[in-house]
Amino acid sequence: MQAVDIGPIPRADRTQPAFDLFLIFVGANIVATTMQVGASLASAFDLRVTLTLVGVGSVAGAALVGALAPLGPRLGVPSVIAARAALGIRGAAAVALGLYLSNFAWIAVNNVIAASACARVAGGPGSERYWAVGLGLLVGVGLLLTVACLRLPAETLQAPGTGGLSWMRALDVVIGYQVSWILMFADYSRFSASERRSALAVFLGLALTSLWFMPLGAVAARAAGSSDPGAMLSAVGLGSWGAVLLAVATLTTNFVNIYLSSLAWKSLFPATGDQTSVWSIGLIGSALGVLSTAWLDRYVEFMLVLGNILVPVGGVMLAHYFVGPARWQMAPERIETEVARLYEPSGPYAKHRGFSIAGVVAWTAGAIVYHVSEAIGGTLPALGATIVVYVSLRRR
Repeated sequence: MQAVDIGPIPRADRTQPAFDLFLIFVGANIVATTMQVGASLASAFDLRVTLTLVGVGSVAGAALVGALAPLGPRLGVPSVIAARAALGIRGAAAVALGLYLSNFAWIAVNNVIAASACARVAGGPGSERYWAVGLGLLVGVGLLLTVACLRLPAETLQAPGTGGLSWMRALDVVIGYQVSWILMFADYSRFSASERRSALAVFLGLALTSLWFMPLGAVAARAAGSSDPGAMLSAVGLGSWGAVLLAVATLTTNFVNIYLSSLAWKSLFPATGDQTSVWSIGLIGSALGVLSTAWLDRYVEFMLVLGNILVPVGGVMLAHYFVGPARWQMAPERIETEVARLYEPSGPYAKHRGFSIAGVVAWTAGAIVYHVSEAIGGTLPALGATIVVYVSLRRR
């Protein structure tokens, strides 16, 4: 099998243990960007409210991703291929393109965070772009940071928030971060056999790590009086050790981002070689980290944009595979026949110029509802609207 293979995994080869799947998501989510979510809320709310929002949002977002994870063992295909059934071949291509482009930003964000931390230790702020290049190329930092935060004086944690975000909008930020993993719901679970265990592994891998790292980010940001990663590590006394381990965590998560983007690119251009797709993604993401540190300044907005795009995608997938007629709850041999059709360039999922009318309209409706529901939080209204619109149109 190629390193980046978008073909279906034979049922006999779906032997990955659920614990391995759990560790993949743990490794992907133990990273500075998870910590940065908590840091982005620290100034707006007191610590009790921040922790409540983190708890609710982490569980809700992880549940949405985990709910789709069973499609991996059931279908044996990557997420961007499974999306063809709900959105059509070209509709799924739009999702793949969005995944490909957003992972440039994720690689850049990871590199900027690690660069900020390392620049505090060696070279000063002017050296950040050089660190970002080098760091383009895990649990330890979490343990050190946990101990450091527990040693902070109580008065550091008691300051009230200054506002700037509503509770519901902050919840959208946390959920938006969790849902940013939604387009890998089947990419790793397709190597497993058990649908139930895969769902649990993905949910726990995302939920537990977020419930650990987001509060650490909130506490460290309060200690530093800033959400700058370098300032946060300095404030809790980690110094060079924290910077080095944060860089290692950045490396592990960037591998995941590059792999996901490579799958997306291969679904768009199957003839592309593995090395070309992998190297282009890594180099462009690193270049974006060099060009600007504005990724951290606009971090909250980035999470909300991701939520606006991806929550409705999740709604369409849930509606297609789990709501209404159980087309995909069938015998394995029939599922294999349906899966084969996902790859046919002129098959049933290429109708209407490759777009599923129900899927695209529901996706659009969900995105609009997410945007206009800012005052009450966009996640639940968008998810509900997407499912209702898709189910209504599919029945016609």
